Amino acid sequence: MFDFRLKVFDTVARRLSFTKAADELYITQPAVTKHIKQLENHFKLPLFERKGNTVSLTTAGQLLLKHTESLQQISRRLEYEINLLNESHKGSLKLGASTTVFQYVLPPLLARFKSSYKDVQLQMLHANTEHIEQALLRKEIELGVIEGDSKRRDIQYTPFARDEIVLVSSAKNPLAKKDEIRIEELKAIPLLLREPGSGTLEVVINALHMSDIKISGLNVEMYLGSSEAIKSYLLHSSCMAFISRHAVLKEVESGCLKILTIKRFSIPRQFFFITPPGPENGLSGLFMQFALLNYNL
Repeated sequence: MFDFRLKVFDTVARRLSFTKAADELYITQPAVTKHIKQLENHFKLPLFERKGNTVSLTTAGQLLLKHTESLQQISRRLEYEINLLNESHKGSLKLGASTTVFQYVLPPLLARFKSSYKDVQLQMLHANTEHIEQALLRKEIELGVIEGDSKRRDIQYTPFARDEIVLVSSAKNPLAKKDEIRIEELKAIPLLLREPGSGTLEVVINALHMSDIKISGLNVEMYLGSSEAIKSYLLHSSCMAFISRHAVLKEVESGCLKILTIKRFSIPRQFFFITPPGPENGLSGLFMQFALLNYNL
């Protein structure tokens, strides 16, 4: 129901790439350009500024993005409430989630969903992003929620929630006396990183690469398989770690961990629903709509 041109605009604005937007939407790059041009003609203002291979939002684009997000929310709410009038919801839904999402994002939503739909049985699988994608392709799950930058053509990715990867250390770490460091200083700091196959590691590698820093040039002390293991290790070492802001909220509030800012560097990321290509319907579609409407309430 949501105007497809606005969906194209939202995807380009989020990815800041016409090519990546085309891949995510399963349309051609000329089609993306055509939809954006139609919007620019309608509003009589440019929405994106193009300089070489980089794309950025104009002031008009920023304003449209703000209202596009509101319109998407209204459209989801309308479809959700209309569907409630037409369907009875029973059965079993096999869900998969990557580790960070499973531990820190989904539990409150799962509890609310179960309270609202008592006749729906939820079955959960959690693993790293790569394993959840493989589980979907093997039809072991019907819906996944993942982190990471990978995009496979045989999987449909729907944006869910925003996150940020932050640099964290023990509050007692002598290196944490400063609130901000330069990105070059990372090379001398002992680091903990998530394991290969983790969406978090993939996002960190891609972000550092954009700043001309390779993982091979860092002082990586250890790769660990969960955020909980990393947090525990940090409390007993002088290491720092890249970790989801969602994962450290309680520890930062209590004062045992500290987030350090990296000057002119940040790692925003998106959580995604993953489904087989095609329209979402049935219990998968119901859960996606419910999660989009109730996240962070």
